[in-house]
Amino acid sequence: FFYFKIILGKNGVPVAENFRLEQSTIADTIQAGQVRVRTLYLSVDPYMRCRMNEDTGSDYLLPWQLSEVADGGGIGIVEESKHENLAKGDFVTSFNWPWQTVAILDGSMLQKLVPQLVNGRLSYFLGAAGITGLTALLGVREKGHVAVGANQTMVVSGAAGACGSLAGQIGRLEGCSRVVGIAGTDEKCSILVQEMGFDAAINYKEGNVAEQLRELCPGGVDVYFDNVGGDISDTVISQMNQNSHIILCGQISQYNKDVPYPPPLPPDIEKIRKERNITRERFLVLNYMDKQEASVLQLCQWIQEGKLKVRETMVEGLANVGAAFQSMMNGGNIGKQIVSVSK
Repeated sequence: FFYFKIILGKNGVPVAENFRLEQSTIADTIQAGQVRVRTLYLSVDPYMRCRMNEDTGSDYLLPWQLSEVADGGGIGIVEESKHENLAKGDFVTSFNWPWQTVAILDGSMLQKLVPQLVNGRLSYFLGAAGITGLTALLGVREKGHVAVGANQTMVVSGAAGACGSLAGQIGRLEGCSRVVGIAGTDEKCSILVQEMGFDAAINYKEGNVAEQLRELCPGGVDVYFDNVGGDISDTVISQMNQNSHIILCGQISQYNKDVPYPPPLPPDIEKIRKERNITRERFLVLNYMDKQEASVLQLCQWIQEGKLKVRETMVEGLANVGAAFQSMMNGGNIGKQIVSVSK
């Protein structure tokens, strides 16, 4: 079988060459409680950049080890099972799936999937119906303080990414009256408005973002779903209303820098935040796992009803995981970045 190893971990910009594809053999037999799986899909995500440092900055994230097999969210099919709850042909997922074509795994670490919940689109369980969708939904519900009829305006940065593209739609479904996205290309902005129901979108690489925000959010910003941090977030925060809320989901613009998480705001922006009583609390979806089952069912229902539009950027082949990761970190994806390993 083939597997992917990480060969470099340091501050700086990650590139495909930080990963190496190798070939190895796998045991002929499995032990009690184990299953042999064939990998179908792997997820590459911004948080993985933190795992390339010895100190990930998070107590729940272990660093990838040099010259060891990398891992992350994955989906596969059971080819042989000695676990009482799993049978050959079952589709399964794990947050710690090894980046390899075939694997022998402890059956207790796997979650069985029901393809019908996502209209047969299994890869959605890594995105819209998985940890990404949960992050968007629970972020809006737990930290956004969105209320139907409150005439709230939501702004989403990184809005064409895996989480942002869902968060804006969920903000609307939960009751926001206006949703504005910030993305990095005209194509992304067009998709946000025409496909995903955003009221407007700003290409931050074109024109003055602050001016465009003032024009598109004349009543100010009530909820900010922050995926990027940095200058864009400073610009949004400066236009937020009294008693408004930042959903601190990610800070991708800061991940290649040696700074604490969440990164401190510049003094002038922190002054605005305090004066306007804007909440900016660290949000970790793993703290809300008691709500996981109901939330996933809600996401699946929206997908089935066509209320939640899902975009994926699919790359074929395990050999291209490193390139997919590099592209995703540089904004090359629309929606969730997925690697299709086998059919």
